[in-house]
Amino acid sequence: MISRNHLVFFLILSFNLTLQTSMASSSSSERVTFHFSSLSLQNLTLLGDSYLRNGVVGLTRETGVPSSSSGTFIYNTPITFLDRTSNSTASFATRFTFSVNNANQLSSSGDGITFFLSPENQTLGSPGGYLGLVNSSQLTKNKFIAIEFDTRLDLHFNDPNDNHVGLDVNSLNSIKTADCSSIGVDLKSGHLITAWIDYWNDGKNLKVFLSESSKKPIYPILDIDIDLSQFLQEIMYLGFSASTEGSTETHLIHNWSFTSFGIRHSKPRISNPHNVTDNTVSNAKNPVIEVPVSANHDKHRKKIGLVIGVLGPVFFCSVLIVFGYISVKKWRESKTDMNIQAELLTGPKQFSYKELKAATNGFHSSRIIGHGAFGSVYKAVLGSGTVAAVKRSKHSHEGKTEFLAELSIIACLRHKNLVPLQGWCVEKGELLLVYEYMPYGSIDKVLYQESGHLGFLKWNHRYNIAIGLASVLSYLHQECEQQVIHRDIKASNVMLDANFNPRLGDFGLARIMDHDKSPVSTLTAGTMGYLAPEYLQYGKATDKTDVFSYGVVVLEVCCGRRPIEREQEGHKMVNLVDWVWELHSKGAICDAVDKRLNNEFELDDVRKLLLVGLSCANPDSEMRPSMRRVLQILNNESDEIMVPKMKPTLSFSHSLPLSIEDIIVSSEHDDEPVIRID
Repeated sequence: MISRNHLVFFLILSFNLTLQTSMASSSSSERVTFHFSSLSLQNLTLLGDSYLRNGVVGLTRETGVPSSSSGTFIYNTPITFLDRTSNSTASFATRFTFSVNNANQLSSSGDGITFFLSPENQTLGSPGGYLGLVNSSQLTKNKFIAIEFDTRLDLHFNDPNDNHVGLDVNSLNSIKTADCSSIGVDLKSGHLITAWIDYWNDGKNLKVFLSESSKKPIYPILDIDIDLSQFLQEIMYLGFSASTEGSTETHLIHNWSFTSFGIRHSKPRISNPHNVTDNTVSNAKNPVIEVPVSANHDKHRKKIGLVIGVLGPVFFCSVLIVFGYISVKKWRESKTDMNIQAELLTGPKQFSYKELKAATNGFHSSRIIGHGAFGSVYKAVLGSGTVAAVKRSKHSHEGKTEFLAELSIIACLRHKNLVPLQGWCVEKGELLLVYEYMPYGSIDKVLYQESGHLGFLKWNHRYNIAIGLASVLSYLHQECEQQVIHRDIKASNVMLDANFNPRLGDFGLARIMDHDKSPVSTLTAGTMGYLAPEYLQYGKATDKTDVFSYGVVVLEVCCGRRPIEREQEGHKMVNLVDWVWELHSKGAICDAVDKRLNNEFELDDVRKLLLVGLSCANPDSEMRPSMRRVLQILNNESDEIMVPKMKPTLSFSHSLPLSIEDIIVSSEHDDEPVIRID
């Protein structure tokens, strides 16, 4: 409860701040502000190799082998920074959290990440030391003001070291730099790093603050006296860029907020237009007749009294409303936590936050073993010595929604092909789920031999994966009291235990519905390449949309190819379903099998599994089998389904959205998550 003294202090402070703001607004241009706790494509444009995944923008290509890459993302709406008539510029402040990770510690690091202002909304530069900001063949083409966070020593641009911050204006030769090591920050550590950039126009000063915590430091790492009015244009675009060259380093922007305080226009001093001193006026032959000080003082006091009399009650009521809202919100949250606890007393174990924090070494970045719709997954060593996987919320509204969905669904499910839930924690604002640790990770990590995953899937393992996944989906669709639609069946959500048995996980997007009810339209959620065409079109998730995703996973396991990938020669993207169907039309479907298997398989089993994959991935949902039927076919308990030689085509109404841009919806204003393009 807030004490009376604190409340009075808060009232006075709020009044003074609001009064100053209202006075400033009369002489300033419009204030612009935004805050993205989770990034989305509704307000941003992605260029180059940048991509959006789970509300985080990756600026450079995510790969296990060294490569060269550059990417940019830009805020779509330009911001007014300069008034040419008065040559006044806007003060601004921005805050963002980023991380620089390296999938292969043996690979070289570099090159860095920048926050920039540019008159162009298509700024994209070359890989390497050009930071995705400058074109290597036209060094002076792109105009910008940028703060660089450089992770490679590049003597060509006079870099001081491989861990510095610098101010760049129309050139990558920084005007001033600062060593991040001086404040104990390592840009390449993989930790979340928060940066604050403040420019004060009146003082012609720019400051950059940097920290591995969310608390703004007292002292800046970079403090520069500079007048940006000579470099700013009337409107500018905001954005981020990054690049690599021969490196596996990735550059991620996790959140971003920005405020432009508007352009102040100085008011003319009518009583003293020539800026002469008071002594000069008093000694002139025709002195100015001055108004008595007491009269001015009385008028000033009356104005202040009127303002306080009008605005005082308004601010008092506003504070009470805010205080009441916060109190009710906290009460509801505590009530929700109590309800969760009551429902799970007989279910999985409730862990303490202290216990899980210690088990994950303080949720250290080195313990991260994966990311999902819900958030990050950490490897944990519990007090008993048991190894577990801890899923941690993204601390957002979507994260909490997905946490409650996953917890309420999977806590009631029991099947040998599900990732077992061992416990949970709702404490200190954290949302945590504890799962049994899967030593081989997900299917895709083993299939594509990501760094640190040395297993290889033999044919008997692959066939067993198809059977196990069909078994658990049959259970979810037809054997549970209420039907469970997973909505995110994909290779990265199917884990492998110590015996290579499949375990389905990540129920953050799952939905429960009665068996006899029709599906309800929702925002499309899932991963491109695994989504059924009718789900993309109408937004209705059913058991048939899960069947389609299962079919893609089966083809992926058989062929050792991703659902959508680039041709080895050329830039054409190849859809796995289309590729296998084309081979089927030529009577050569078995040619699609993963060549790494070296013919160590039964040809009939290969043919059967590929045909099952195509039948499940049929564009016509009515032609797809149920998961129970699929399980029977794979166990030789039912005849195979006839798959047409030519892939069926479907037509949709033109009044409905067909483009990805029409389908993607911001997660900031809706309870449903957005499509994730992996």
